[in-house]
Amino acid sequence: MHIPDGFITPKMYLPAYTIAAGLWIYGARRVKTRLNERAIPLVAVVTALVFVLMMIVVPLPGGTSAHATGIGILAVLFGVWVSFLSVSMVLLIQALLFGIGGVTALPIGALAMGLVGGAAALTGYSSLHRLNERAALFTAGWLSVALPALVLAAALGLQPALAHREDGTPLFFPFGLEITLPAVVLPHLLIGIPEGLLTVFVYGLITRLRGRSANGSTWRTP
Repeated sequence: MHIPDGFITPKMYLPAYTIAAGLWIYGARRVKTRLNERAIPLVAVVTALVFVLMMIVVPLPGGTSAHATGIGILAVLFGVWVSFLSVSMVLLIQALLFGIGGVTALPIGALAMGLVGGAAALTGYSSLHRLNERAALFTAGWLSVALPALVLAAALGLQPALAHREDGTPLFFPFGLEITLPAVVLPHLLIGIPEGLLTVFVYGLITRLRGRSANGSTWRTP
């Protein structure tokens, strides 16, 4: 789900940077004042896991690629703002040091994966955890992949309409929504299944190692 430089028009990424910058500042303030200090080492560990998972990119038919994210784990344990900030940092490091994804596309990826993915994961978990915690965790993991894929597919598919020459030739990404939605979203609906299982496993491992006092509800930023 990494978008390279040159795929997104400034008409989209400049407003996205403006929105993301405001949310980065707001999120940092919330995390600084509300995150339990005991959780900081674990935030670092889970963020490192997210970094590793997002480095393992699997090619897909049609010229796209996919990877696990770990965003559901971040969101369930620590909340949406930690998820947003952590994923933003991971995307920045990967773009600058490893050439995975582009700097111009960074705010779109951060908003899609860290914010939308994190919010979807936490909403899914919060809605279901009283009924069945494992089902809630699986849903969180699945949503953390499926919803960002939809947002990123839409962002790419809108490029021909947003930036083109007078004769209609696209200036940036050339394929419309009729191509990007099935090519990006459909594979991620399936990839969400192992992501959900990973979320169940890692969350269970963390809570077993730290005891039930490690429940994410004591760490989240409201």
